[in-house]
Amino acid sequence: MIRFFNTLSGKLEEFKSLREGEVALYTCGPTVYDYAHIGNFRTFVFEDLLRRFLEYKGYKVEHVMNITDVDDKTIAGAEHEGKTLSEFTKVYTEAFNEDLKTLNILKPIVQPKATAEILAMVKLIEALIQKGVAYVNDGSVYYRVASFPKYSRLSKKDLEKNIKGARVDADEYEKEEGADFALWKKAKEDEPSWDSPWGKGRPGWHIECSAMSMKYLGETFDIHAGGEDLIFPHHENEIAQSEAATGKPFVRYWLHSKHLLVNGEKMSKSKGNFYTLRDLLAKGYDPMAIRYALLNTHYRQPLNFTFPNLKSAFNNVAYLRAYYVSVKDHLKLGRTFSSDNRLQYNINQVKNDFLEALGDDLNVSKALAVFYTFASDIDSQIKGSAISQNEWKDLIELLNDIIVKILGIPLDNPVPESIQQKVKEREKMRKEKKFDEADKLRKEIKTDGFMIWDEPTGTGIARI
Repeated sequence: MIRFFNTLSGKLEEFKSLREGEVALYTCGPTVYDYAHIGNFRTFVFEDLLRRFLEYKGYKVEHVMNITDVDDKTIAGAEHEGKTLSEFTKVYTEAFNEDLKTLNILKPIVQPKATAEILAMVKLIEALIQKGVAYVNDGSVYYRVASFPKYSRLSKKDLEKNIKGARVDADEYEKEEGADFALWKKAKEDEPSWDSPWGKGRPGWHIECSAMSMKYLGETFDIHAGGEDLIFPHHENEIAQSEAATGKPFVRYWLHSKHLLVNGEKMSKSKGNFYTLRDLLAKGYDPMAIRYALLNTHYRQPLNFTFPNLKSAFNNVAYLRAYYVSVKDHLKLGRTFSSDNRLQYNINQVKNDFLEALGDDLNVSKALAVFYTFASDIDSQIKGSAISQNEWKDLIELLNDIIVKILGIPLDNPVPESIQQKVKEREKMRKEKKFDEADKLRKEIKTDGFMIWDEPTGTGIARI
């Protein structure tokens, strides 16, 4: 059984997709006005784990993630740099997709850009006007929040007394009021604009996601995920406008990740604790260590990002890689110990326990604890000679399943030719009993980022 915490109901619910064996998943993508920061990637990594887990469980996941390339921020950024909107956003869209690849985040099946879906947005706005829940005012169109009695059921905000018909034009706002929001904004001088029945203008941010998600996934779909900062007003407004237009439930399960803190504080450029993924890579951190650091805290718990924690994540990834190399070496060298079938039982059990933990609202912390306990147990069994050649293969399959496929952390880490040459030279020094020179080479190899260990039949190597 799979259960997720549904923000809409405020409780854990058993997950059942609309269509058997398929999951329609929409995740809010980036607003491409700057490089994405690690708080953004905390959410994107959580969503990647969600998709990988569902796919491993046998679902075909239709994953749609939008690119917001027209809104207040992108327009301001393009104007500031003296570029067209498309020139400005192209840079950050390409950078975002490069960052996804760097962190081994699966690229969405469909990645629509808001500027390419204006027609779908206009049609949706027209439907809302026809139903009397939206109105035109001086070339702009607004959603009448008071017309939707269920407004605020996602955010649980008490807005009833504050729905006064006041209008808000900003794409993002935090006021504790249910103000009417812009669906279409009248064109300003020198701003990008498109034709519409109400004159030239451009869409509001909230209508973009409703139009794109329903175009590619249908009027009702399974899962909508994002960061908790999007619950109000963005996701609240998505529900209001989508359900008013169709008369149907918009999304069945809403999943939201908690915010990321840096050293216990909100991330802010003014505090000097603001980091993009590229900032961390420039400091020399391993991308998979960053992924691990963003992944290993349950998505509904705040994640406190610190550099000591990132170093710990680096050590964990190094351990996983070294463990994998060690197991492959045992298999490659044909090491066969007598077996009493304990290991095979444990392999089956650990996979079941790992999947059961993730099936309980993606409890990745518990899942990792299951694996590390198992790994320690395996070490003791190897010392006790309770393992067979086939079980080495089963253990490799287990590591590929739960670490590579589900957690998205590649374990194969090719060793550069220069390092291999140093290892061969060191082996030669040892055979010639030049132990001081051999030890010097070992230290050089470690400085280069690799650990080595001596076996009766050769030298094992793994990136650290």
